[in-house]
Amino acid sequence: MAEQWSTVDAIATARGLLEQALPGWVRPSAFGLGGVVDGVASFPAVNVDEGFLSAVVLATVCGHSAGTAVYPVDAATLDEAIMMLSPAEACRDYDHPNLAAWREIRETLAHGGSAVAVFVGDQADPIVDEHDERFRAALAAR
Repeated sequence: MAEQWSTVDAIATARGLLEQALPGWVRPSAFGLGGVVDGVASFPAVNVDEGFLSAVVLATVCGHSAGTAVYPVDAATLDEAIMMLSPAEACRDYDHPNLAAWREIRETLAHGGSAVAVFVGDQADPIVDEHDERFRAALAAR
């Protein structure tokens, strides 16, 4: 049987282990995964000072540890992130919006789109590129 994190404590433990395993890890102030169609990114789940299990999973597969950065995410990388986060689904105390968004974006990849992960270390940091700009607009619209 696959690993499942069915309690809030189990999720906190898993998050802690992943954070400890990522050298230099600093939690972002905001992050999200965007689906890109015709060069335009959209972010179905925008996280501000929350969702840190999802953040460390996405950071792990992207090779991110701290600061503000944007990473292209291919299908294999997204599949790995979904697999790593899936055990959290067993916990009914959370809605798991990131996992739902990542699965939606995976469909975008299957139909010729692309994806980007955006991490914002500090919201005062300069905007990195057009995907970061779209992400920050989504933050402002929250």
